[in-house]
Amino acid sequence: MRSDRNIENDQIKKPEGHTCKKMQKEDLLLYAVTDRHWLNGETLYSQVEKTLEGGTTFVQLREKELDEAHFLEEAKKIKELCDRYHVPFVINDNVEIAKKVDADGVHVGQSDMEALDVRKTLGEDKIIGVTAKTVEQALKAQAHGADYLGVGAVFGTTSKADATKLDHKVLKEICETVDIPVVAIGGITGENVTELAGNGICGVAVISAVFGQPDIEQATKELKEKVEGMLK
Repeated sequence: MRSDRNIENDQIKKPEGHTCKKMQKEDLLLYAVTDRHWLNGETLYSQVEKTLEGGTTFVQLREKELDEAHFLEEAKKIKELCDRYHVPFVINDNVEIAKKVDADGVHVGQSDMEALDVRKTLGEDKIIGVTAKTVEQALKAQAHGADYLGVGAVFGTTSKADATKLDHKVLKEICETVDIPVVAIGGITGENVTELAGNGICGVAVISAVFGQPDIEQATKELKEKVEGMLK
């Protein structure tokens, strides 16, 4: 086991940026987002361990159905697992859970807590990711202290009911506009990931491309190789 190891908005001044101690750009190469829809009798812990074995470089715990008590319990387990593999671990939306388990950070959407407020709550050494669909949203997130952006949906996706497909020209414009790393999200698979080449992203965030596959570890390995090749 590997464990223990000039755009029209150019008048907007880019900040020097928040220096995150717990994350490097390379950590965002293959970003796995959990989803109970794909468990099929298996534990989330087991599935996350398999994708970590396959080489996942970042993990987000996304829970939309669990009550707080069970969410907290699951978060503690997954954090311990990610710590063992030395992989950054963030919580989707729930800042309080992230604080309680001392997660590496939080990922928030446009309808969630502002990055500025998240930073005040979690402190300077935590990772803050923000979802962005426009250049304006991206610039605002960066100005408010985000460490990275999740931009999409770059392809059609069923993981979020309100997700609409984002023109890849917008993805590229966001990447060229901000100074912080950008991860593409939404409907990414091993078959379409190469279409994202040349847009300036530093990685991809996926759910079913790993967790929805019969062999999670192998699917992770194969997807990671494709992402590495696409980014060269």
